[in-house]
Amino acid sequence: MPYVNKPRPYKKEYQQQKARGEHARRMERQRARRKMDRKGEDKNKDGVADRREGKDIAHKKALSKGGSNKDGVTVQSRKKNRAAGGALSKGKKSR
Repeated sequence: MPYVNKPRPYKKEYQQQKARGEHARRMERQRARRKMDRKGEDKNKDGVADRREGKDIAHKKALSKGGSNKDGVTVQSRKKNRAAGGALSKGKKSR
């Protein structure tokens, strides 16, 4: 267990995330989710926006491969989106 005898360096971890580009990609994903929620399509015509409940917002060109929200986003099932081979979908490496 790390950090048993010392406090966790949150500031340092945050700086490392920004240096690796994780922060920018997380913000891009967040903006895509918020935009989709504002857009709020109503496919079943019941007057209530069908949100993305149980779904992921998938980027048509993956953020890990240089994509952005400008390239387009779509709603996908979590299983399909995370099976696409992105950094988040990869499990722990077995050695």
